[in-house]
Amino acid sequence: MRRTLSTLGVASALLAAAVALPAVAAAEPTANADRSRANDRPIVIGHRGASGYRPEHTLEAYRLAIRMGADYIEPDLVSTSDGVLVARHENEISGTTDVSTHPEFAARKATKTIDGVAVTGWFTEDFTLAELKTLRAKERLPQVRVANTAFDGRFEVPTLQEVIDLARTEGRARGRTIGIYPETKHPSYFASIKLPLEEPLLRVLRQNKLDRKNSPVFIQSFETANLRRLSRLTDVKLVQLLDATGRPYDFTVAGDARTYQDLVTPAGLKWIAGYADGIGVNKNLIVPRNAAGALLAPTTVVRDAHREHLLVHSWTFRAENQFLPADFRIGADPNARGDITAEYELFLGLGLDGVFSDHPDTAVAALAGLATR
Repeated sequence: MRRTLSTLGVASALLAAAVALPAVAAAEPTANADRSRANDRPIVIGHRGASGYRPEHTLEAYRLAIRMGADYIEPDLVSTSDGVLVARHENEISGTTDVSTHPEFAARKATKTIDGVAVTGWFTEDFTLAELKTLRAKERLPQVRVANTAFDGRFEVPTLQEVIDLARTEGRARGRTIGIYPETKHPSYFASIKLPLEEPLLRVLRQNKLDRKNSPVFIQSFETANLRRLSRLTDVKLVQLLDATGRPYDFTVAGDARTYQDLVTPAGLKWIAGYADGIGVNKNLIVPRNAAGALLAPTTVVRDAHREHLLVHSWTFRAENQFLPADFRIGADPNARGDITAEYELFLGLGLDGVFSDHPDTAVAALAGLATR
């Protein structure tokens, strides 16, 4: 259904070179005419909502991301035992809910193999939606985001439908469209336990009239097989997620030796373009870092992807020093804020079409600053 630099001086040089790139790119016949942009600018995706300020994947985190100006909100999707899609970063929920404090669920603690890794905890697929609704969310990074722990115990685990309803309500209140950017988590695993994610996702999108090519929706996955299947089932835009290491788990299952590094080569990107509309790229694939965390020279991934008419969205932009390149850290406290604006300017200067941010207000501000230059 679709078309078949260890010092600040080094960082400054990289930034200057990057900012000059869009003028060159504009002269090349590689711009994607179907780019999805808000006001003809890169989009801001609230990564798990405004997860730098509220516990992730809660309606309050999504609502705050919208208030801060995000164009899209991102629910990672997993399944309940009764087949309802809910927003959690992982199907194991001890790190993001208070499930361990519920004695009535103590016996459900289990060890499972998820994508080849043994994981111990409590899993969404062992709970009905009604049971999950008795749990409350908590901050996943309490040592990093201490202020967020003030909201522990206050918010429910939301369903995909509730996320869509929120986006529409908030969009109407603000006179603009808020998109959703769902990720199918561990699709091979969920298919193996007879709880596939794709059909329920498409059903919810169809019921909400969000199943068209121009719908404000991107579906993303780290695996390729489910996206290739979805490309035959829907016109909704698809995004292939690409990590800096490893390979898609469906490749492991199928005995395919290719890695994510292989998929960001020109040949790999050409293959992705046969089923997807864009790529969601780990930042290190665009501007690598050395062992000390300092910036190295940018790669050609953005340019190569655009030549295949693929959108390029990158993840994850976080304001705390420990997540920033060494070039943009301020002070020695890993949890203090660094110069996130400089990082946005560097990456946006390389031609990104969108950014995933835990702090969407900082991305909106960086874009506004670049627009005034």
